[in-house]
Amino acid sequence: MFPLRILYQFPDWAHRWYPDALWRGSIGVTAPTVYITFDDGPVPEATPQVLDILDSFNVKATFFWVGENLLKYPHLAREVVKRGHRIGNHTFNHLSGWSVSADEYKTNILKADAIIRQAIPSYGELGSEKLFRPPYGKMRGEVYDWLKGKGYTIVLWDLVTHDYNRRYTPQEIERISMRYVRNGSIILMHDSIKASKNTLAVLPGLISRLQIGGYQFRSL
Repeated sequence: MFPLRILYQFPDWAHRWYPDALWRGSIGVTAPTVYITFDDGPVPEATPQVLDILDSFNVKATFFWVGENLLKYPHLAREVVKRGHRIGNHTFNHLSGWSVSADEYKTNILKADAIIRQAIPSYGELGSEKLFRPPYGKMRGEVYDWLKGKGYTIVLWDLVTHDYNRRYTPQEIERISMRYVRNGSIILMHDSIKASKNTLAVLPGLISRLQIGGYQFRSL
């Protein structure tokens, strides 16, 4: 039976599933380092508030966007970039990579890429690294190889906060996150409607406790 921690933190042995993906960020030399990431936005119910919280702590993060949300709110995407955060592709409509064919999934990714470029023309320029995070962490091996061949950096995570799970209270999420965070952790959160109540309640305290604990924050 798997230990409880696997619900929150991927064990290092699991990295062999996608060995060239980014599961943890670079480990800080001068100070422990963490990387906060947000999936499923942008939406007006969460993204602007997340940006203001990050600004208040002078923290940079990385946002993985769903294309159909970006179609509705391109101004939010431009604001994210304006404030100095990194961006990445999270498919057009939050598609599970195991539920469709590899060709359909590739088309979905490219559709989201095109929408990101409409909002952020500099996205994907020559020499500019493109980031991709598969919803649910699921993608077929053929897609994984295709993404690498296209020059994407595939980003997964080290610590999932479960902010989207309404059975968790903000206090539980903060406690779990502080228990399992470690140097180099890529922390998965969400700027989505579903997660907004927990995310906005947890984020200030989590950042503050990590900073007090000596952690620095970087975007990917």
